[in-house]
Order: sequence, then structure tokens, then C-alpha cells
Amino acid sequence: MLDHESVRRLRACAQALAGGAREASAEAVVRRVFAIQAQDATAADLGIRVRGLNITAQAIRAAYEDERSVVRNWYMRGTLHTIPSDDAHWVLQLLAPRILATTRRRYQQLGLDDDLRQRADHLIRRVLAAHGPLTRAELTEHLTTLGIPPDGQAPFYLIRHAALTGTLCHGPQRAGEATYVPLDDWLPTTGRFRWEGDAALAELARRYLAAHAPATLEDFAAWSGLPVTWVRRAWKLLAESGAITEYGGLTVLAGRVKELPDSSDTPDVRMLPAYDNYLIGYCTREVSVPALHQARVRPGGGLIRPTCIADGLAIATWTRGSGSRSIQVDAFEPVPPQIEQGIDMEKEAVVGFLRPTA
Repeated sequence: MLDHESVRRLRACAQALAGGAREASAEAVVRRVFAIQAQDATAADLGIRVRGLNITAQAIRAAYEDERSVVRNWYMRGTLHTIPSDDAHWVLQLLAPRILATTRRRYQQLGLDDDLRQRADHLIRRVLAAHGPLTRAELTEHLTTLGIPPDGQAPFYLIRHAALTGTLCHGPQRAGEATYVPLDDWLPTTGRFRWEGDAALAELARRYLAAHAPATLEDFAAWSGLPVTWVRRAWKLLAESGAITEYGGLTVLAGRVKELPDSSDTPDVRMLPAYDNYLIGYCTREVSVPALHQARVRPGGGLIRPTCIADGLAIATWTRGSGSRSIQVDAFEPVPPQIEQGIDMEKEAVVGFLRPTA
């Protein structure tokens, strides 16, 4: 049986957030955790920074745009994530049909029938091939030729539909704004996907557990957005292959509990961005956030605040000051000098990351 402290340490170390664990590059960070929550591009960059060793914003941009080793697009739960580029095609093939099916009612509400969505995909493919990369506003302007109103949510849903059907993905930034490019041109694939069918389902569950365990079947369902029947199938496949072990209702990859790191006299302090995987990769946050302070981390409206952790336990929330030149930390309780020192080091690192010339 694993107590809360052991579960927390295992999870934080798996996420490269405790025990001194840090990866040397943006690609290595993303491979370790498989997916970085990325609906906010700056928060996604900070999510890579906090798990890395002196990784700069420029190095992250190079991983996206020059190396193309990581890619930002709509994956788990139909939400933007950054994942390893060589996983983009098989993950999309596994998840997209389900996301498209669950979005059908919204398409109907917006007047986006099957024919219109297909024509929009074709138009987007053509204009990106001829004029790309293009921003959302530029794609929206082209979509108006199909009678799509430029305001409202229809353009967004058509762009996301094009992503889910494999037409486009996020490409290089232009003046700090996201652009879109043809997926197969930006990230060409050769032959069969790495995993398909049940093998892909089991692999997604294995990747989740590698980065989040100890966890439950329900945690994987909440993270992935997959129906519970699929999740049970994934767990069964992993169990039959001997890849997982159960500990008092929690699942880990076989052999992973033996890797529990020793406690350190020096707390490992990290400053997580908003919506960080460590806080939203599970059904609940009871292991990582003290019960008395849950509402300070998740105040409502879907918001998950930037949070400071020490050895995986939330101890404060934080905000950026004007111009990203200062960090304000709101501690839940008075912190000892060692943790205060760790907070100061992280504050300096975040400011330097966001404003490298400051």
C-alpha cells in the first residue's frame, strides 16, 4: 500500500518535478511526460522550462520550428497539447474519431454540416499549400468565401476540425502569433503508423502511466477523454502483457515503485504554470494540493492557477507582475528558509526565461 507522500513523490519524479530530475532539452522533456498542456502557449513553454535544465524560450521555439521534434495540436480531450512529433499521427488516428463524434452536436448548433466541414477542410488544405503558414485570422478570411461568418465560433471549430482530420497542425510563430501548416508537409510520415488499433490504445495508456503513475483507470480516462470501455480495454491489454502492477487500487508500470527516490534534506521547489499536467492529469488533486487550499489552486470556471510546489506538494500560487519582470508568490502558510530560497531561485529563473534581455 502506498501512502500519499509516496504517491506524490513518484508522480512528481515521473514528471521531472522532484528529486532533482530535470531534462536537458525541450524534446527530452516532452518525451518524458509525453504531453504538455498547451492551450496557453506561454504556459506550455513554462511547463517545459520547469522540467528542464536551463532550457531557454529560444531553445523551445527551435524544437517546434527548426528541429520539429515537438508539435502543438489538438489531442487528448480535444484540447491543445504539445507532444513528440513522431507520435502525432498515431495519436491523432486513435483520438480524433472520438473527438469528432462528441463535437457533432456543436457542429450542428453552428450550422456546420458534413458537406460544409468537408469543403472547409479542402479549402484549408489548398490555401495552406499555396500561401501557408497562415494565422487563424488569415484562415478565417479564406473561410468567409464559403459563407462562414468571420465572428463567432464557427471559424475556430472548422480550423480544429481540419486539425482532427489530419489536414493541419500548428507551425511556426509569426510575431508571437500561432500559424498553421499542412500536417503531412510539416511532419511527414513514412508507411504505417507506429501503433494502430488496440496497440495504439495500450501504448497511450503506457505513456500516461510512465508520466503520471501511480494512477487509476479513472485518472487515465479523465486525462485522455476516452470512454471508460476503451480505458478498461487498455488496462486489460497492459495487464495481459505484464506491463503493469497494482498497488492498493493504484496502477504503476511494472518495477517502477522500486525506483522511489530517497528523501532529500533540500526541498525541490518548482513553479508550475497555469493548467500544468501535474495538477490536471488526474481525477482529483488531493495528493498534490492540501485540502484546505484546493480552491486557491482551482478557484472555479475551469481555471488552474500557476502553482508553486515543494517535493511535489503545492505550497503557494503565483502570478506575473507587469511586463513579466516580477513574480508575486502567495504562500498558503509561512515557509521555512530553505523553501524560501528555492522560491527565490525559481522566481529569478522564470523572469529570466520570460524576459531574457531584462
